Amino acid sequence: MKIGIEGQRLYRKKKHGMDMVALELIKNLQVIDKENEYVIFVKPDVDNTCIPAADNFKIVELAGGPYPTWEQYALPKAAKAEGCDLLHCTSNTGPIKSSVPLVTILHDIIYLESVSIFKKAGTWYQKLGNMYRRWIVPPVVRKSKRVATVSNFEKNRIKNFMGLGDNLVAIHNGVGEHFTQITDAKVLAEAKVKYKLPDRFMFFLGNTDPKKNTPNVLKAFADFNAASQEKYKLVMLDYEENALRKILTDIGHPEIREDIHLTGYVVNTDLPAIISQCKVFLYPSLRESFGIPILEGMACGVPVITSNTSSMPEIAGDAALIVDPHKSGEITAGIEKILSDDDYREKLCRKGLERAKLFSWKNMAKEYLKLYHEVYAEEKNLN
Repeated sequence: MKIGIEGQRLYRKKKHGMDMVALELIKNLQVIDKENEYVIFVKPDVDNTCIPAADNFKIVELAGGPYPTWEQYALPKAAKAEGCDLLHCTSNTGPIKSSVPLVTILHDIIYLESVSIFKKAGTWYQKLGNMYRRWIVPPVVRKSKRVATVSNFEKNRIKNFMGLGDNLVAIHNGVGEHFTQITDAKVLAEAKVKYKLPDRFMFFLGNTDPKKNTPNVLKAFADFNAASQEKYKLVMLDYEENALRKILTDIGHPEIREDIHLTGYVVNTDLPAIISQCKVFLYPSLRESFGIPILEGMACGVPVITSNTSSMPEIAGDAALIVDPHKSGEITAGIEKILSDDDYREKLCRKGLERAKLFSWKNMAKEYLKLYHEVYAEEKNLN
């Protein structure tokens, strides 16, 4: 069997959630499957060594212009030319016209839901991307032989919204093996110097996407520091200065800018050394289809605060402090509880380490390999 995998954005320097899922899928398929052939379709970019070499894996670089052109024209044409038996599209969308049978990962359908905060807010790039997805996703899903999503919560959302049946499956994401509790003093010190980390800080993995709930997190942090004798810093990653200042002004707390440290872009392999040094990992998002960072924080042995909405309770179990993300006061109270109750903090950390072990990229890859075989067998019987 020859399996094509869409990895359009894998060579870009700044990889995000869906990119990391696709990369981990490929790396783990290389470990567990030495029999089938794979063709990885990528767009040329700077990080062209991120996919390890393997005898049964071929990488095809396709120029193909902007995202829609690449996906709708260059990708299906190349998959056919390579003789693929199926094409696995990994990033919510896929080609409408493909002669090669499709397997599609539909990470979420947030862009299809009528939630005003997600439609009205966000950057123009995010809005254009959502417009494209709202147009493309329904016909692609109808055409796909299998649609996989990342949690049972999202599976139910998709099933109810799009009326899918047995061709819809839930396959959990994993957490990278490099996410572990870092105790090596040298490694910790190097990360602290490289990213200019403060001595005592909370960690918030947010961005300009409205679902990340940045205004409420910043308000909760401001309220905590205002009431606490022990002052903390808040470490955030690749966030724009102007966007941050605007949010701080909007929530009425411009004065806390000096308490927020922006690291700039952080290489994924450096994250464990940063997370392992934080006192609290904040991830009270408004809406997630899975929530990989929840597991990353747990695997690094730190207490995690996350939300009572969407998929997050499914992923966190009882190993995180669960709050209503719409109420900044609950986030503040959660921070206070973790930082004031050593026994509770240690209990969360222990449970988190055990919880993270239940999710692995290798198990995810095994589930997708099983899916490939099912589709291939069905197609052979049809022909």
